[in-house]
Amino acid sequence: MPTRNKPRATVRKTSAPQTVLVLQGGGALGAYQVGVVQAMLEAGIEPDWVIGTSIGAINGALVAGNDPAHRLERLNAFWDTLRWRSPLSSLGFEPGALNPLSNATIVSQGVPGFFAPNPAAAWGALAPVGTERAAWYDTSPLADTLRAHVDFGRIARGSARLTVGAVNVESGEMRYFDSRHERLGVEHVMASGALPPAFPAVRVGDALYWDGGIYSNTPIEAVLDDNPRRDALIIAVQLWNPQGPAPQSIWQVMGRQKDIQYASRADSHIARQQQIHRLRHVISELVGHLPPSVRDTPAARELAGWGCKTTMHVVRLLAPRLAAEDHTKDIDFTPAGIRARREAGLIDTREVIAAAPWKHAHGEAHDGVHVHDHVSSCSTL
Repeated sequence: MPTRNKPRATVRKTSAPQTVLVLQGGGALGAYQVGVVQAMLEAGIEPDWVIGTSIGAINGALVAGNDPAHRLERLNAFWDTLRWRSPLSSLGFEPGALNPLSNATIVSQGVPGFFAPNPAAAWGALAPVGTERAAWYDTSPLADTLRAHVDFGRIARGSARLTVGAVNVESGEMRYFDSRHERLGVEHVMASGALPPAFPAVRVGDALYWDGGIYSNTPIEAVLDDNPRRDALIIAVQLWNPQGPAPQSIWQVMGRQKDIQYASRADSHIARQQQIHRLRHVISELVGHLPPSVRDTPAARELAGWGCKTTMHVVRLLAPRLAAEDHTKDIDFTPAGIRARREAGLIDTREVIAAAPWKHAHGEAHDGVHVHDHVSSCSTL
């Protein structure tokens, strides 16, 4: 569970600003995040903290678990493992053209290095095969792939903080596994990506967990609720479009439903945090108006602990819609689809880094959270 907000005995800023990378879940759409990381590497922007859910947790582990000099190489190697292989892939088809064939292959055979058909599923959906086998696919190939590409020892040494979100199967509560508090391993990352009913629950300790995306696919609250609070540049990478045209067919309805579900109320999370941080700034301002005789009392210091003067800039990158994509876009592991999304992430992030809106922000005196939305120019890639 995220750390509860508790009053602190000081209202000063706790330490230097941090850079936080927040990665949403979205299956094959996560290729966009590879481009984001590449642009950050080019600009010398190193995340102090990476937070992810589902494919965002996997990409996040690849970022935190590799030296910057080898990070892009490892990310590309991982995504090359997942790439759909067919003689037709080399013929230069546009993104989406081969999706029907690719989808049929993936549904029937899985994705090498990621998941494969689960033999237990042959008994049917009603068979009591056990929670850790109750799924259409087996994700044990992913464990081997993660071990080959992620140095979990590096994560434990704290080179970059890693947090991954998962949902407790029995309690239904969100749990954020955080390398600041515990040693993370393959099982934590796999738990964050265990999307039911396709993938089985993953056991961590004595509990079973599913993909955090079924509870909150945009884990930005983990950083905004963190304690102690720090000034931060938060680069939040969203893979699902919360807004879109009204669908005109059942096929389009299926796609629109996914977008709404997995966008996970990101706007409302941010609005709530803007209100909370404004109140924290107001509390700090009020404390400054108290006479020393009152300000230094234990009761006043306890109340003052609810305030802070931190400033957080949230830069939201939204992966663009690509031509001909539909509700199966999250299993689009075709070379053309992966390449197009990675290039979009690279272009969008280069643009936002060049603009650096967090350096030119103007708001009201007590604003603690500033939001900068980037409009992608890559929707026709």
